[in-house]
Amino acid sequence: MRKVIAGFNMTLDGICDHTALTPDGEVHEHYSKLLSEADCMLFGRTTYHLMEFWRPFLDNPSGEKSMDDFAIAIDRIPKIVFSNTLTEVDWKTARVATLGLQEEVLALKQQPGNSILVGSLSLIIALMKSSLIDELQLTVHPVIAVEGRSFFEDIKHRMNLKLINTKTFAGGAVTLYYKPQPNGLSEM
Repeated sequence: MRKVIAGFNMTLDGICDHTALTPDGEVHEHYSKLLSEADCMLFGRTTYHLMEFWRPFLDNPSGEKSMDDFAIAIDRIPKIVFSNTLTEVDWKTARVATLGLQEEVLALKQQPGNSILVGSLSLIIALMKSSLIDELQLTVHPVIAVEGRSFFEDIKHRMNLKLINTKTFAGGAVTLYYKPQPNGLSEM
C-alpha cells in the first residue's frame, strides 16, 4: 500500500503562511528530492495556484540551481487538485479530482507505486482527521512570525505523533518526520 506523506513549511511558532519564511537552496533541494521520489501530489485550489509561481522558471530559469531544479520537479510530478470551484486546470501535469478527498486518497493508496504527497494545509488537516496521513514532515524555519495562519488552528482533537527522523539544514531549518499513532485521535 502506498504511503501518504504530508510535507509543509512552518515557522518556529507554527505559522504556515508562505510569506512568513523564505526557504533557502538546501530546503529547495530537499523538496525537489521528495517530489522526485513520489508519484503524485495533492493540492487544494489555493496552494495549486501558489505553485503556479514555478511555471515561468521552466522557460526562463532564475539561474539559482536549487530553485530551477524545484521548478522542474514540481512541473513533472502529477498533481491532483481538490476544488469546489475549479472544473479544469491548464497545467498539463495536473487534473481536478473527480472523487472526494478521502475516496481519492483511499483509491490512490491501493494502486502500486511510490508515495503520495500532500502539500495543502486544508488537505493535510482533513486527512489527519481521517487518519489517512502515514507520515508528517514539518520543516520548521528559525523564524518567529507572530502573525499569520497557524498550522494547527483547525485541529480540535489531541493527536499523538511519534518522531521517526530529523534532518537539520545549514541555514537553521529542521525537518521533523512524524508518524501519526494509531488511536492517537482523542477528544480534548
